[in-house]
Amino acid sequence: MKNSSRTFLQRAAIAVLAASAMMLSGCSSGPSAGASASASSSAGDIVTVNNVEPAAGLIPSNTDDLAGWKVVTQLYEGLVTFDAAGKLVYADATSITPNADASEYTIKLRSGLVFSDGEKITASTYAKSWSFAANAANGQLGAAIFSTIKGYDALQDEHGDKNAQLSGLKVMDDTTLEVTLAAPDSSFPYKVGDVAFLPLPASAYKDINAFGEHPVGNGPYKLASWSHDKEIKLVPNPRYTGPRKAKNGGVTYELYTSLDAAYSDLLAGNLDVLDSIPSSALKTYSKEQLQTVSKPGPGFKSFTIPQNMAHFSGKEGKLRRAAIAHAVDRETIIKKVLYGTATKATDFTAPTIAGYSKILAGTSVLDYDAAQAKKLWKQADAISPWEGTFRLAYSTDSGNKPWIDAICNSITNALGIDAQPLIFSTSKELSTAIHNRTVGAAFIQGLQSDYPHPEGYLVQAYDSASADGKGLNNGDYKSAAFDALIDQAARQTTLDGAIGYYHKAEELLFEDLPVIPLWYTNVTAAAGKQVGSLSFNYMGLPDYYKLTVKG
Repeated sequence: MKNSSRTFLQRAAIAVLAASAMMLSGCSSGPSAGASASASSSAGDIVTVNNVEPAAGLIPSNTDDLAGWKVVTQLYEGLVTFDAAGKLVYADATSITPNADASEYTIKLRSGLVFSDGEKITASTYAKSWSFAANAANGQLGAAIFSTIKGYDALQDEHGDKNAQLSGLKVMDDTTLEVTLAAPDSSFPYKVGDVAFLPLPASAYKDINAFGEHPVGNGPYKLASWSHDKEIKLVPNPRYTGPRKAKNGGVTYELYTSLDAAYSDLLAGNLDVLDSIPSSALKTYSKEQLQTVSKPGPGFKSFTIPQNMAHFSGKEGKLRRAAIAHAVDRETIIKKVLYGTATKATDFTAPTIAGYSKILAGTSVLDYDAAQAKKLWKQADAISPWEGTFRLAYSTDSGNKPWIDAICNSITNALGIDAQPLIFSTSKELSTAIHNRTVGAAFIQGLQSDYPHPEGYLVQAYDSASADGKGLNNGDYKSAAFDALIDQAARQTTLDGAIGYYHKAEELLFEDLPVIPLWYTNVTAAAGKQVGSLSFNYMGLPDYYKLTVKG
């Protein structure tokens, strides 16, 4: 998922994922310091947390930004969820059983499952939801994650029948769904934890866009109201019987266009929990009268250079991508701009994910080396002389300006070219430009998979099936060799067996550099002293259902 991308952008694979910028800064459209609506003393046990305006409606299969993921995952429940350590926990499912080579799975559901409006949830519910999401005629951003299910290819006609179903799904009875894959996939029990696999009620299909504004889910909360650009209010769902029972009276997301404004509200007592500290406060936030958090997280930060960007394709492009990678002084930026709240990248996943490595072949391209960068750039100039400005897009509301400026300065100093930020006013605006392929520049991208498995990073962001708007491969990188290694990993029946293939795939990424890895972001967060049960999930976000406020 994205880092505000299903980057987070923060998708996943928001693979929630995602992958455009997720943290915002600029002018606040949420409450200002002194506002009373957010203060826990006047809100009882309703917990106020920060967010930004989601990039789209609250539809699971169309959510690829972290802002949407934060809300959607509270409104819906899936077959599985994950504990803080990334361990799989059954939710709507009681079992997901593979055959001998992991090419078929039998899913058993709990009986008595219902949406918040009382509609029954059955195996048919899941089969229809997944088929809707996979069908290209429905234009869902999360479609690519269903590509391993048999029948996916037959649904990739954008002008086809919107009601066509995945042939690999067979409903045996109300609580049994059999899934036939196009190829073995040992990650499937984890993959169904992706946001795109969440179920939809029958009412969603009447008008999916209208439904996204007034969703009906099956999660621990219901939507009470959504005041665009202001706040989203959730209240507990009394029909929910899963493992994430709400311990508070509701969660209100205050929607900011400035992370600094959100931090000011936290200090003033007008916000209970802030899930990311703005760059301007990283040096001092731990000294405030707050509960503070700083720990390793699942966030992978990079910037994408689109495959069709001038001077960045073919042999010339390989040379320039490697030059740019060597031109970024990651360690200095982490120390002086991020105040040690990140770790230099050594692979394309994250330290909290199985298979994370520091010793992959090719990782040395991430070492700062101005001399080598200039040499490679000169070799590229011999193929086609460089002209113009290298631009790096980000949103001013992300709170990322200091380190974006530092990256551009580092590239300028190392290569002797003009490198400048390309500024979008909001993450939603940037996300739209990325999705529409109109950004016209390299762009910042954060990724953290909403299922804790290497595939959630590698397949969702770099596989050919995830390109062309069908996943988080927003640079449209396509490599048959990479795809083949990913397919080999999927055929393994154990995670340990798959990791070797994932590593080979990553080594290929170091050669091609569809993105320039930067660092892994720490979870840096804070809460008022009035907040109890402050814990963070496998995505590095608050466990919203566990949060309480005192008094």
